[in-house]
Amino acid sequence: MAALDVRPVFYVIGSLLTILAVAMLAPMLTDLAVGSADWRVFGTASALTLFFGVLMLLTNWSPRLTLNLRQTFLLTTLSWVIVCLFSALPFMFSEIGLSLTDAYFEAMSGLTTTGSTVIAGLDTLPPGLLLWRALTQWLGGIGIVAMGIAILPFLRVGGMQLFRSESSDRSDKVVARASDLAIWLGWVYLTLTIMTTAGLRLSGMTMFDAITHAMAAVSTGGFSTRDPSITAWGNDAVEWVLVVAMIAGGLPFVRFLSFAKGDPRPLWRDTQVRWYLGFLAVVSVAMGLWLAVRQDIGWYDGIRLATFNVVSVVTTTGFASADYNDWGPLALAAFLVLTLVGGCTGSTAGGIKIFRFEILFLVLKKQLVRLYSPNRVYPVTYNEKMVDNDIMLSVMSFGFVFMAFLLVFTIALGAAGLDLLTALSGSATALANVGPGLGPIIGPVGNFATLPDVAKWILTTGMLLGRLEFFTVLVLMNPNFWRG
Repeated sequence: MAALDVRPVFYVIGSLLTILAVAMLAPMLTDLAVGSADWRVFGTASALTLFFGVLMLLTNWSPRLTLNLRQTFLLTTLSWVIVCLFSALPFMFSEIGLSLTDAYFEAMSGLTTTGSTVIAGLDTLPPGLLLWRALTQWLGGIGIVAMGIAILPFLRVGGMQLFRSESSDRSDKVVARASDLAIWLGWVYLTLTIMTTAGLRLSGMTMFDAITHAMAAVSTGGFSTRDPSITAWGNDAVEWVLVVAMIAGGLPFVRFLSFAKGDPRPLWRDTQVRWYLGFLAVVSVAMGLWLAVRQDIGWYDGIRLATFNVVSVVTTTGFASADYNDWGPLALAAFLVLTLVGGCTGSTAGGIKIFRFEILFLVLKKQLVRLYSPNRVYPVTYNEKMVDNDIMLSVMSFGFVFMAFLLVFTIALGAAGLDLLTALSGSATALANVGPGLGPIIGPVGNFATLPDVAKWILTTGMLLGRLEFFTVLVLMNPNFWRG
């Protein structure tokens, strides 16, 4: 059997590290401009990252650099592990001096756009470090969009093969070539970030806060520059701008291309978009009216608070405009379930994803029909495409693996000393890449700093597994994969 050639894998990782090194110059210049000594931290981290990135490029260059299926599986996992390691360097070298465990946790949380944090005292951090946290999420977000549109459908992970045509040259004839698709997606991502920045600036945020929060919202990451998150501003306009940005971040980015070219019909014709927007609207209004009655506040304030926090959790952003731990047992149960839902495929959002719930519903409907009409031919279609048995099996397998890991990680965190609510919500928020959990420790007004190191490594692993949709990592554990 053929040995696995890792040169193309490390060549691509070298390219990613080179891009990361260049990105570190932005917080370095920011700290230099305000006179913070931390600019040296980013200069050193950038130099180290650039050295290893160029070294990988030079030592693994080949005239024919192509990736086969096995190499793509390895690249997808290894790139996130290595890039997170170098992204952690500024957190370790800076004035806050995080340990390797905390720094890697923070970097993984940023690049997977999870939004969980171990850093307290955000209000007093140098601006370069705050910008770096936002940049890790923003860069991770565009990487997630690319992975969801181009890589995961090719790897046939979790039913994503249903979207292979969207990453091809025939993607509804929106673009001519795959390279054009990548360029257009980059422009869409940048445009959404700029529009959100402008909206936040006009709503009263400083330019620096507007930029960092726009990056965190469009990437559905949720890192803030203040410990109380969005609660620190107490500004309705800021909240509504972020609601729109988070919803946009949870939509399939490939649909924005037709919209940008003047044809909004493909965006609305996509069934997952209609389910996604409808689900957000129904849950937000229902919880808002319930909150208005329970908390004895006006219906507008109830819907505003509910909408912001429901959208934040469903899109896996993790911003908080209130402590929903105080909303009662019903709200806690609802938010635990909402943590698992996620946005649309091909977006920056995590979670199980809306399209998988659609497929599972169609499979359930087909099974019910077969019970009372066993000879009836019942084709399953999604967005006018046939859903074959392979896709249905992949989606059901994903659902099983997600719930299995949720239980295993909950038990593991319990063994690490965490109470049931913290362990269960911590597992859910890591695997779904949401950010805050439930309870007084890791809830919307808490953070993960006080957790034991072993719990942080468990959660870091959960973030990686959830972001890479489990099977991309699990396939590497099969001995036959390495034997070819």
